[in-house]
Amino acid sequence: MSYDAHLRVWRGDAEGGELVDFTVEVNEGEVVLDIIHRLQATQAPDLAVRWNCKAGKCGSCSAEVNGRPRLMCMTRMNTFAAGEPISITPMRAFPVIRDLVTDVSFNYTKARAVPAFSPPPDLAPGEYRMSQVDVERSQEFRKCIECFLCQDTCHVVRDHEENKPAFAGPRFLMRIAELDMHPLDALDRKRQAQDDFGLGMCNITKCCTEVCPEHIKITDNALIPMKERVVDRKYDPLVWLGSKILRRS
Repeated sequence: MSYDAHLRVWRGDAEGGELVDFTVEVNEGEVVLDIIHRLQATQAPDLAVRWNCKAGKCGSCSAEVNGRPRLMCMTRMNTFAAGEPISITPMRAFPVIRDLVTDVSFNYTKARAVPAFSPPPDLAPGEYRMSQVDVERSQEFRKCIECFLCQDTCHVVRDHEENKPAFAGPRFLMRIAELDMHPLDALDRKRQAQDDFGLGMCNITKCCTEVCPEHIKITDNALIPMKERVVDRKYDPLVWLGSKILRRS
């Protein structure tokens, strides 16, 4: 059974733009990305949209649907009432290139700034050994498809452009937490997280967790544990005294 949907799609570029109204046919079982493709095919062939797998694994088709950061390929049209206007806009936290395509290079810059896994120098690659509990702890974070929806919804960068140089965002703070939890990583990730990547600016509202399409518990399992580790390092008097003694020796 098909029906006509009322779409309000953002059209424009870095200089500005507006929401443009379209009426597009919807068939049973379709997702928002299907409707965008039909819109391109029938009414707006110059509409710019980024996508790849259409299976919720590449993270390319991130946008905001009715103001909520979503993957268009994983947002079913039957979640909206028939006749309900559906707005589709680009991710607000990043500069617009054209239409629904944004410049997400901020995220790649932050990714390159995170030091890579650094095992102890006296440990050869074939000698790595980990307990299963340590494997499971970080495995959840490896599900990230880098859709950057968590980055988009984080108000620290979404509403405050001036914070971007000092704040890595939840995706890369999660990466730092993953490495810090790795029993074979030898770097001091706690100091880096606080001083170089702005962990203290995160106020754990859990908005990043709520929009994650992979259902990663970013706040509970990565950001809060990392904050606790930083607090232990910086403010626990016994830990502080121990670090001073070890440094002197």
